[in-house]
Amino acid sequence: MKYPIGIQDFVKLRQGGFAYVDKTKFVYKLADEGSYYFLSRPRRFGKSLFLSTLEAYFLGRKELFEGLAIYDMEKEWKSHPIFYIDLNTANFRDENSLYEVLNSHVSVWEEMYGAREYETTLALRFKGVIARAAEKEGRGVVILIDEYDKPILQTLRNQELQEKHRSLLKSFYSVLKTQDRYIRFAFITGVTKFGKVSVFSDLNNLMDISMDQRYISICGMTQDELLYNFREGIEQLGEAYGDTEEETLNKLKIRYDGYHFEENTVGIYNPFSVLNTLAKLRYKDYWFETGTPTFLVDLLKMHNYRLPDITREKVSGDVINSIDSMSTNPIPVIYQSGYLTIKGYDERFKKYRLGFPNKEVEEGFLNFLLPLYTSAGNNSPFMVDEFVQDVESGNPERFMQRMKAFFADTSYQVVGNAELYFQNAMYLVFKIMGFYTQVERPTSDGRIDAIIQTPDYIYIIECKLDRTADEALRQINDSDYAAPFAMDKRRIYKIGVNFSSQTRGVEQWIIE
Repeated sequence: MKYPIGIQDFVKLRQGGFAYVDKTKFVYKLADEGSYYFLSRPRRFGKSLFLSTLEAYFLGRKELFEGLAIYDMEKEWKSHPIFYIDLNTANFRDENSLYEVLNSHVSVWEEMYGAREYETTLALRFKGVIARAAEKEGRGVVILIDEYDKPILQTLRNQELQEKHRSLLKSFYSVLKTQDRYIRFAFITGVTKFGKVSVFSDLNNLMDISMDQRYISICGMTQDELLYNFREGIEQLGEAYGDTEEETLNKLKIRYDGYHFEENTVGIYNPFSVLNTLAKLRYKDYWFETGTPTFLVDLLKMHNYRLPDITREKVSGDVINSIDSMSTNPIPVIYQSGYLTIKGYDERFKKYRLGFPNKEVEEGFLNFLLPLYTSAGNNSPFMVDEFVQDVESGNPERFMQRMKAFFADTSYQVVGNAELYFQNAMYLVFKIMGFYTQVERPTSDGRIDAIIQTPDYIYIIECKLDRTADEALRQINDSDYAAPFAMDKRRIYKIGVNFSSQTRGVEQWIIE
């Protein structure tokens, strides 16, 4: 079986005999029922391939669709002039970068359909070539725009340039509405959707299908699609690990499934990770390894976000479905980027509950954050191994010595708000340890406590900031945190810890 890893061109995929999860029923439905669409999905989810599929369809390439759902649905197979804009690969941190990219596209179209001297701006030139293309070909133009938001996301740190990009995109995209009579179809994709002062504010005829239940599986793959298209690969993966088909599917589900783009909808697998796993017969964090979400960390730090809240967020549909660049809430960007997904819905208050979609994202995101939140955390995977070995061997003293060393070199720049810093850093440490042991954090408000369980030991940890370790231990005993384990035969350790904002580290601890 040939897996289409990294292939975003529908023609290449079909002519090369690669496996293909048939999404052409969506192509027909979109083309048959409307004209202007917007779709937000995380990176590497198949947006570019879907645009390429639309391009082949609107070019009338019937032969490429033989055996697919749309082949017998479409009867006419007409060819349309295509205007395809890919903003995915350019660097938009330079002053004139966006203008140069758009100008390049428009110049190519002008060579095909002519230009006018009075068309002096990009918007006027775009408007002109749309009209001339439709008149010359005798059919409406199809406009496909991939990763429309890349210029905005790449300039989060440069508000002045971002506003310049936004203004240019807004005028450029507004042409889609003014030239409606010449346009047969338009489809715009991106990772995020920006609201309020939006690049689409003049394009109020654009249908957003990002959270539309009819199109939930337009990108990615469902479990039924996984089984139907890749049973051979699933069997080979099972053989490589000595697992049954059921065990293999369970591993794939835990690691790569779990995306929900609306409440009460089927779970979606990350296609990039699944294809890589089946091709290489190894479970790894393929999706996370392909990109470093530095702009997400910038947002978290910029807004002093409290990391323990990240899986407790409850937000409205308006919040997660439209990003305001002036907002102090980083959660919508993190959700739309694919690091959080919908876990539930409160019908009474109309709020979505968010959480990590799967193990790959949770592990990858937290491991990526740890060295960025702690100057001592650059070797975090190695240090976490040692933390786990300490607790599994029943050595709380060595665990605490390691914890003290972990925070010893923390700089003032890293700490910032000391209480928030220690909460975030300890959350990451305990959360990552939880991938290898059982870690619970029963309370949160101002405290950084945890219960760590191994087959032989139970550790109850209470942390204070600028207080005393004795006070922390007293709280464990006074609140009887050990009561749930009264009948447990495992050895229980109670650890009171005090952090110092002055020394920026672990000041003292008491083990009982």
